Amino acid sequence: MSIEVSQLTKVYGRQKAVNSISFKVNPGEILGFLGPNGAGKSTTMKIATGFIPPTSGVVKVAGFDVVNDSKRVRENIGYLPEHNPLYLDMYVHEYLGFIASVHGLKGSRKKARVAEMVNLCGLEAEQNKKIGALSKGYRQRVGLAQALIHDPQVLILDEPTTGLDPNQLAEIRNLIKEISTDKTVILSTHIMQEVQALCNRVVIINRGEIVADDTVDSLKGNNARQALKVEFQDEIDFQLLAGMDGIEVEEIGTNTYRVKSKDDIRERLFKFAAEKGWIILSMNLEERNLEDVFHHLTQNEADADDLS
Repeated sequence: MSIEVSQLTKVYGRQKAVNSISFKVNPGEILGFLGPNGAGKSTTMKIATGFIPPTSGVVKVAGFDVVNDSKRVRENIGYLPEHNPLYLDMYVHEYLGFIASVHGLKGSRKKARVAEMVNLCGLEAEQNKKIGALSKGYRQRVGLAQALIHDPQVLILDEPTTGLDPNQLAEIRNLIKEISTDKTVILSTHIMQEVQALCNRVVIINRGEIVADDTVDSLKGNNARQALKVEFQDEIDFQLLAGMDGIEVEEIGTNTYRVKSKDDIRERLFKFAAEKGWIILSMNLEERNLEDVFHHLTQNEADADDLS
C-alpha cells in the first residue's frame, strides 16, 4: 500500500477532530478526500505528512510509519498545502534548486531534476521570473514542482485549484492527471466536478469519521436521492404532493417541481397524480451527481466546529 491509515485519532482538548478512521490508498490511485469544513481532512493530511502527531493510531506512507520513520516518510511524500507557501522574492529556477538541495539532491542530479520539473510543470517561460510576479495558476505549478522535485511515491494536494480561473483550473487538472501515471495522489477539494474528472475513488469524512469509501459511480448510485423533474398542466396542491411518503419536493418553475426520493418513485407518483386528477405533462429523471451524495451524507453535520 502507498498509504495505510489505521484507527487514526486526533484529539484537541475535549474535541475529536479525527475519530478512529481507517482507509488505504493503492499505488497509482487518485483518491478524492472530501468533507465539509471542520470534518478533519486537513488534520488527517497534516498527520500523514508528519506536520503534526496523531493522538493514537497508525499512518504508514510507502510502508514507513509517520511517527517512527518520519524521515523516510518525508523522502517518499510530496505535499502541496492549501495555502501554497512559496518564497516570493526568489526566482522560480532558484527556488526549485533550493528545494532540491533541502531534499539532498546535488550536482548534476539536482540540475537535471530541476530542469525536468520546469518542463513537466510548464514553467519554461517563467523560470527566470520572481515567484511574486507570477499569476496564481503559475504559482500552483511551482508548488506542484516543489512537491515533486524529490520524486516521491505519494503526492498529497490540499485544495490545489482554489481561486484559479477556468483556464488555469483545466491546466492544473491536466497536470495532475499526467503526474498520477506513476504516483499515488490524495486530492482534497470542495469542487465536486474536479473529483468526478480526476478521482478513481472517494473517501468522505464528516465530523472526524468516514461516512463513505467507494468509487464515484458507486457512490452516485448507492447514496444519492433520485431526482425527478415533473411538470403539471395546471396548478396543483403543493402540500398534498409534499405529503407523499419518503420524498422531498421543491418548486423550480411554473407548475414544475423537483421530487427527490431514495427509490424510483415514478410509478407511484404517476398513480398519485391520476388519483388527484393532476395531468403530468413531463417527467424527467435527473442524473445523480456527487454533490447530491456529499450533501446527503453530510447535511446534518455541516455545523461542526472547524478543527481541521
